[in-house]
Amino acid sequence: MRYKNKLGIALAILSLQATVTVAQSGKWGGLVNLPGKVESEKKEQSDKTKKDKIKKFEDLIGNDAKKSTGLFNTYKVEDKYYMEIPDTLLNRDMLVVTRFTQTPVGLKEFRSQYGGEMLNEQLWQWQRRENTVYIKVPSYAYIATVNRDMDAALANSNALPILAAFDIKAFNNGGKNVVIDVTDFYNGEIPGMPLPEKLKKTYKIAGIDGQKSYIDTIKSFPENVEVRTVKTFKSPVLPADNSVGTMTFGLNTSMVLLPKVPMQARYENERVGYFSNRKLDFGANDQKVMRNAFIQRYRLEPSDADAYARGELVQPKKQIVFYIDPATPKKWVPYLIEGVNDWNSAFEAAGFKNAIVGKEAPTLEEDPTFSTEDARYSVIRYFASEIENAYGPRISDPRSGEIIESHVGWYHNVMSLLRNWFFVQTAAINEEARGAKLSDEQMGQLIRFVSSHELGHSLGLLHNFGSSYAFDVDSLRSPSFTEKNGTAPSIMDYARFNYVAQPGDGVKNIYPKIGAYDRFAIDFGYRHHGGRTPEQDRDWWETKIQEKAGDPLYYYGKQGSMDPRAQSEDLGNDAVKAGEYGIANLKYILPNLEKWTYEENGSLEDTKDLYKDLIGQYRRYINHAIAYVSAMTEDYKTKSEKGAVYTYVSKEKQQGAVAFVNKHVFETPYWLLDTSLMKRIDYGTMANKVQEMQNQVLTSLLETYGFARMIDNEFKNGDKAYTVNELLADVSNSIFRGAKDDMFKRGLQRAYVDRLGVMLKLDKPVQETAYAAAGLTPYNPNLSDMRILILGALNDTEVRVKKLTKGSKGFESDHYADLLRRIEAIRKINS
Repeated sequence: MRYKNKLGIALAILSLQATVTVAQSGKWGGLVNLPGKVESEKKEQSDKTKKDKIKKFEDLIGNDAKKSTGLFNTYKVEDKYYMEIPDTLLNRDMLVVTRFTQTPVGLKEFRSQYGGEMLNEQLWQWQRRENTVYIKVPSYAYIATVNRDMDAALANSNALPILAAFDIKAFNNGGKNVVIDVTDFYNGEIPGMPLPEKLKKTYKIAGIDGQKSYIDTIKSFPENVEVRTVKTFKSPVLPADNSVGTMTFGLNTSMVLLPKVPMQARYENERVGYFSNRKLDFGANDQKVMRNAFIQRYRLEPSDADAYARGELVQPKKQIVFYIDPATPKKWVPYLIEGVNDWNSAFEAAGFKNAIVGKEAPTLEEDPTFSTEDARYSVIRYFASEIENAYGPRISDPRSGEIIESHVGWYHNVMSLLRNWFFVQTAAINEEARGAKLSDEQMGQLIRFVSSHELGHSLGLLHNFGSSYAFDVDSLRSPSFTEKNGTAPSIMDYARFNYVAQPGDGVKNIYPKIGAYDRFAIDFGYRHHGGRTPEQDRDWWETKIQEKAGDPLYYYGKQGSMDPRAQSEDLGNDAVKAGEYGIANLKYILPNLEKWTYEENGSLEDTKDLYKDLIGQYRRYINHAIAYVSAMTEDYKTKSEKGAVYTYVSKEKQQGAVAFVNKHVFETPYWLLDTSLMKRIDYGTMANKVQEMQNQVLTSLLETYGFARMIDNEFKNGDKAYTVNELLADVSNSIFRGAKDDMFKRGLQRAYVDRLGVMLKLDKPVQETAYAAAGLTPYNPNLSDMRILILGALNDTEVRVKKLTKGSKGFESDHYADLLRRIEAIRKINS
């Protein structure tokens, strides 16, 4: 190597000396790596400082410390809280659930309003590295069920995020247990477990006010640790007193140890409706990633395996227990308990007796450690709320689907909803549904029904909106049939009460009840696997489930499907026939509405509310029929099963549904406008509401997604298909009769013309999405025949209107002239 001058030589010597010095030090890497050396030295110093700060256990936790013994021993020393973590519990999965214990008055954010409602859940692992303990958050979304060769690759792409870090303050139990300070962690907003974002946004909630927040208690139990806190947040928008500027919440965070060995998972089956934990499985097929799901269910194991194998009913090792919130009004507690216990008949189908029980929560004297927020306990929580609802959630082990606990939410005002439903659906045949107020026994039975339904969700069951289709409509008018079967084969349907039975039929049992589908679904979810692997178990159940295929008693109809068999609030296998019976009953109820709900000095607001519910029930009957138009049924099949999966509803059923709508909607339903009742409750709005309703129904019938399917149906089935042209002709024949046009018929005629104009304006292709199977069918209006069909309907309407114009006069003539102007305007826009 040559140097051009002495300066270059000097620089080279200096460089060589520096290199030799670094090399001799044993930290080779050149001058550019010296900052790394500095960082390393800083870390060593930091570790030494941490070590120096570690105290003897007895010096940190004095004799005056308040101790709670359990999963993690916990200690309170003055205003500090410490947790002692055994080394045997490091790297174990723990489920963490945070719930409200108290909320500000007047809060209005669904499922973030009342003490007992859940904020969030998370999975934690406590891990130690040198003198620091970390909380990491594992995920089980990616798995390898069969091919264990994938484990290393999965681990490489599944680094666990670190939620928090704690310096070790002391050691105990011969150094096996570490003690950490958790005061600041629980006093603050725990990362990943904040207040719900919608709640924050609604009330503009900012950070925690540390001076007004504190840990209330930390209690440890054998399998869990419960932390109660009071947290105050800054907020300029308050539900009650805006002058305060803060909102204070009571919170409870439960940390529950999950089983070291997860419960054996059961694979989801498309023909039985269960909530599930979805997985990307890299091991089930060595040539592609599979999407699998494990159903959510409680762990039920036979106490006597041999007797169970012989087919005898046996007790489970651990019974499913639901406690009733102590805040529940005493008179309703027995009915809520009955709603829980009713499920025992279904568990018998799975080979278990006394599998589930409802109990009153123990009093403070009976069990001072019991808490409704404790994540070990399943509870029916009672909320003092005007919301008309109830719900049945569950918390499950993400590894296996094992349900750890559930807190059913029961809003007080659901009883108002039940009373009104019961009246408008059954008052025609049931005197007990009449009156200003239901008897406690009658209301109790309604509570029992709803609690059974919500318990089904807490046991893992999804809605089965197709169940009610199993029963012939006329069977629901039979006293003997309904006494045995109720209104549907599943309480998980929204089958409600028997609105089909007519006065004089003699039907007494008008409730849904746990039925054949529920027993079959519980058998699928809870029968013990008998030593089969999850994959063998999946195949075994597929064979059993296929044996039921085609039997309507076991049909599962997904919520949100376009299949008209799977509808909410319907009854029977023919929506048109059921709707005819239902409307006949409403026509009988309406003139008697005031008389049947009379109360001395009672408010007419109650009458008005019932009238609104009656109209809502009428609308349900109409919507049930509309669902047949342009619809397809879906019958899930595997590759080995023959036959169609998707089948268009028959032409006759579709035409019958349109005729039903023409009869009950487009022919003005004057019976809804009972003049004597209108004088009592209407201040000039109902006629407009009827017109709006007619317009909404028309829009539902004439929608582009349905037209796209009808065009497809005609292509596939030819003359057997109900076509767009036939639908438009059937509707326009009803709307443009011209003999007795009144304000309602004229409004419909305008709405029909305007609707055609709206449909012609649509010129952007609708792309396929996951919602296509729910009825949002993709189409391209620029390529489809749809535009030509609509233009044809517009031309046909013009011809009809011109014919009606002849001989018309006065206002009627002006109306038809207006329709022709609208048609011309639409043509200009689309020319």
